[in-house]
Amino acid sequence: MSQSVNNRRPLITLANPRSPISEAYRTLRTNIDFSSIDEAMQVIVVTSAGPGEGKSTTISNLAITFAQSERRVLLIDADMRKPTMHHTFRASNRVGLSSLLSRRSEMQEVIQETNVSDLFIVTAGPIPPNPAEMLSSKRMSELLDSLKKHFDIILIDTPPILAVTDAQLIASKSDGVILVMDHGTVKRDAALKAKAGLDTVNAKILGVVMNNVKRNKSSQGYYYYYGNGNES
Repeated sequence: MSQSVNNRRPLITLANPRSPISEAYRTLRTNIDFSSIDEAMQVIVVTSAGPGEGKSTTISNLAITFAQSERRVLLIDADMRKPTMHHTFRASNRVGLSSLLSRRSEMQEVIQETNVSDLFIVTAGPIPPNPAEMLSSKRMSELLDSLKKHFDIILIDTPPILAVTDAQLIASKSDGVILVMDHGTVKRDAALKAKAGLDTVNAKILGVVMNNVKRNKSSQGYYYYYGNGNES
């Protein structure tokens, strides 16, 4: 059954695909596509240094943008501590990722359609007592290997990297990571610690999305993509 989108999270790429911000998301999608010549970017983690930096809004809009390019996209809510994707897409959270990893549900039970063509979601599911152990498990690796056979792009939303180890654990199983930061609130030390945490697990940082970069009145709130993540 198709789900409607919750407008409380601004899904600009769906509401206004011709807007400059939607174009910025398309630029981000293109940068991801060209970030690796030799290896396909299929499993991509989106995280942030701290809470409230816009990572879930970013990954939701990015997922829509990928789906609009006629690719089969799966968005996974791996924030099993404070999940939000079921609110954004008004999907059921009765079962989800935690149900899959605990073997209480099968894949076909947790993959849900959205009202965006070619975009599917797996919600976080019931909050488990051991999310970090679940994400680092062999079962999670097996699940991603299986899903890669059915989807062109898999986008994974995780908790902030400085709060818990979840993002690092799942980043180590991904093809690349996008780090989202709020220009007005993130501190340099926090940004460097977030990058160092990803470096520790040898995650490939594809780049950084800076939210709320105020350049002029017409471009406030843009999402910008900077570099390949190798800059300090």
